[in-house]
Amino acid sequence: MEFKRFVKKNKFFCLFAVLAVLIILAAVFAPLITGGVDPAASVLKDALQAPSAAHIFGTDKLGRDIFTRVIYGARTSLTAAFSVVILIFVLGTVMGVLSGYFGGWLDALIMRIADMMVSFPGMVFAMAIAGILGASIRNAVIAVALVSWTKYARLARSLVLKIRNRDYVAAAVVTGSKTPYILTKYMVPNVIPTLVITAATDIGGMMLELAGLSFLGFGAKAPNPEWGLMLNEGRPFIQSAPWMMIYPGAAIFVVVVVFNLLGDALRDVLDVRDE
Repeated sequence: MEFKRFVKKNKFFCLFAVLAVLIILAAVFAPLITGGVDPAASVLKDALQAPSAAHIFGTDKLGRDIFTRVIYGARTSLTAAFSVVILIFVLGTVMGVLSGYFGGWLDALIMRIADMMVSFPGMVFAMAIAGILGASIRNAVIAVALVSWTKYARLARSLVLKIRNRDYVAAAVVTGSKTPYILTKYMVPNVIPTLVITAATDIGGMMLELAGLSFLGFGAKAPNPEWGLMLNEGRPFIQSAPWMMIYPGAAIFVVVVVFNLLGDALRDVLDVRDE
């Protein structure tokens, strides 16, 4: 009964949660969905074939099946996007909580670093970092994470500042509670719901940034199936073989929309309001 009541009350959240799970399952079970076809296997005689019964999304310039590469690309794109979100969530939360609670020189140091990071255009800074580290999906994740953690730090700091001087926190200090206990008992639980919502809505945005880096040559390298890289590979054939860009682009669009709407629905479920 509780589950039915939850579903009835949060229909949109359940819908997008199911869609998100299906996308993740498609990535996990890519070998089953594609029939065990190797996404890197090239058959030059099948190059640039239009969508058909044999290749429902067509083939690319090397004769690789685009459907297979799109499904396997979900693994790369989702893993990278989730990795970025987890990194910036953990780093931003820790830095923001410490900055807001301790204040003083530590607060000034962390916030000045954050100011320095946001003073550059995010994508340009990420390209510079990825270019220095070398083109790879791992380095693209590091680059985007280094650029994006500041939002979480500022948000966590503002939430901690709102509750740092509350009576129950002062009572905990007076009764001899240690700082680690206060941080884990009062500070972190108060910032987590808002940051979780932010993280959920950022999955799509991080995926777009990673795809953009791969499209520009700073992310995934061939023959790795990654949606941004697939868009770059299909760009020269946009007129003669548009399916090379249509299907990876559609995959990015669908996944980004699903996770963005899931984040919005999660906000309603958690019902986070400013006090």
